[in-house]
Amino acid sequence: MNRPQPTEQNLSRQLSRRSFGQMAARMTALLAAGASLPFYGEANLALAQLSKIGPLPADAVKINANENPLGPCPEAIDAISKVIAKGGRYMYEDTDTFAKTLADLEGLDAEYILPFPGSSDPLHRAVLAFCSKEKPFVMSDPGYEAGGRAAQFIGAKVIKVALTPTYAHDVKGMVKAAHERKAGLIYICNPNNPTGTITPRAEIEWVIANKPEDTILLLDEAYIHLTDETVGSDWVAMDKDVIILRTFSKLYGMAGLRAGAAMGRPDLIGKLKNFGAGALPLTGMVGATASLKVKNLVPERRKLIKDIREDVFAFLQKNNLEFVPSVSNCFMLNAKMPARRLINAMQKEKVYIGRVWPAWPTHARVSIGTKDEMAKFKTALLKVMNDLQA
Repeated sequence: MNRPQPTEQNLSRQLSRRSFGQMAARMTALLAAGASLPFYGEANLALAQLSKIGPLPADAVKINANENPLGPCPEAIDAISKVIAKGGRYMYEDTDTFAKTLADLEGLDAEYILPFPGSSDPLHRAVLAFCSKEKPFVMSDPGYEAGGRAAQFIGAKVIKVALTPTYAHDVKGMVKAAHERKAGLIYICNPNNPTGTITPRAEIEWVIANKPEDTILLLDEAYIHLTDETVGSDWVAMDKDVIILRTFSKLYGMAGLRAGAAMGRPDLIGKLKNFGAGALPLTGMVGATASLKVKNLVPERRKLIKDIREDVFAFLQKNNLEFVPSVSNCFMLNAKMPARRLINAMQKEKVYIGRVWPAWPTHARVSIGTKDEMAKFKTALLKVMNDLQA
């Protein structure tokens, strides 16, 4: 059933009176108590900065942040180059063009798209909008930590539910927790970060059908283009209680350019608007629009990354090194020892892999780089594992 869509006038009133007042009071109280904003501070602008490691040697292999070393496609580079001279203008119309282009591809009306500089920003805003001390945030363990940190910042309980034996989200456990604690959000990252594993579509549909009425499903599809899975935008088109996050930081190779979007019913994504304002990066918007128009970009890059990933997995299997099979551009490598030791040893070989999650202390996340980068990873890994096990 279609929900009533808020008018621009009503949204303006919400921002200027109720929502802005609540937000200002909350921020003032926390800042007065000495708190810092974990999602706007220098060191924590996005949770990807947990992978911030500073200047690296010129010949280093950096496979720690799930970046795409291919960078933007040629069409995006061309569009960005041509628009730089207009950088003195806000150029709001280019953001509108991006939203319309994405909406058309997803089978949605443009008002169901809210552009952002990446997907971390709307993730944080969703937590602020729908969670509170009375409404917890439910997520997987291990899972992407950004939403949990935002929830802790506002005093919301974070409920972590372990992955299933097949490394999918435990949807029944998450929905059970949501009912018991009256959760504001159930957060599913699909494929999951850090494991790169899929939660089947039927199980996500089960969440939508069985979650509490007032709980919103926040479906993070940052890595969905790396898989053959069906995207979830049809649930948005059916006006379900779902907000979907998308980013151009992964397959599209625009991590440093910042482009993304939230998709959802206008009344849901309208609540995200209340926690910020301003023009979006012109370069990111035109680069994203150009990328969406390249017909074969997604399947070609998906195959390229898959081929490199499968080659690495074959190498790991051949050498009896344990890992979690992934369909994304990252995987979890089991060091069978405190994984920090592996990370430090690999750095001495100028190979920088990802971090450790407390739930899995012997595993480190490894991103998929270029074929040459992963060849250097293989050589360094064999040396390091032999040294550590000696």
